[in-house]
Amino acid sequence: MLLAVDVGNTQTNFGVFKGDNLCCSWRISTNKEETADELAVTLVNLLSLRSLSLRDIDAVVISSVVPHCTASLDEMVKNVLNLKATIVGPGIKTGIPLLYDNPREVGADRIVNAVAAYDIYGGPVIVVDFGTATTFDAISSKGEYVGGAIAPGIEISSEALFEAAAKLSRVDLKIPRKIIGKNTVESLQAGIMFGFAGQVDRIVNLMKQEMKDNPTVVSTGGLANLITGECETIDEVNSNLTLLGLKKIYIMNR
Repeated sequence: MLLAVDVGNTQTNFGVFKGDNLCCSWRISTNKEETADELAVTLVNLLSLRSLSLRDIDAVVISSVVPHCTASLDEMVKNVLNLKATIVGPGIKTGIPLLYDNPREVGADRIVNAVAAYDIYGGPVIVVDFGTATTFDAISSKGEYVGGAIAPGIEISSEALFEAAAKLSRVDLKIPRKIIGKNTVESLQAGIMFGFAGQVDRIVNLMKQEMKDNPTVVSTGGLANLITGECETIDEVNSNLTLLGLKKIYIMNR
């Protein structure tokens, strides 16, 4: 079985593939101080939820934007699983030319999303990833990574507001009944949720104008299911896009 791990600044996504099938996946909070041994314990516990064990894992592929977590995962894979992990980075085959001023600046997760989106939906395609940051990535009809945009994520933007405004308390991130709130909670939810949906539509529409080929728009990330329903420009939701991209990259580099 293939273990795919996507480490983001806020959440880490684990997925286990049996052949071509993603048989199970989990999202947990990213712990930037976690050691290799602690990661091993976490992995054992997650696998046990599906009656699996470390012995069932025979390959590992990793994308990470947190260097300390990358090192801990690599150490865990070597010392506990006795395997060599495929880590997305320089020297790894992706099949996606990066038309960026400095290709090394493109986050591993954005590259993996581009690989999966082009493989599944063809091109042109735009990927909107709702993570710590909300990223927008454009892939051409030829399968080239053209570039994109990065905006503050929903959660960190909301936290900044709550910390800076003494009289505003934290609220659940959910779609309110209407845009005109009748109390502070509803007003905050309306501004946050509908505001971010509007931001997504504006950026996607501008990207479509530059791409000119009517791209498919795909959303992914931990908050994709929450916000996508309020966005007019998103065609598909695929919460497992990054894991599927990791599997594709592993196969290319096997």
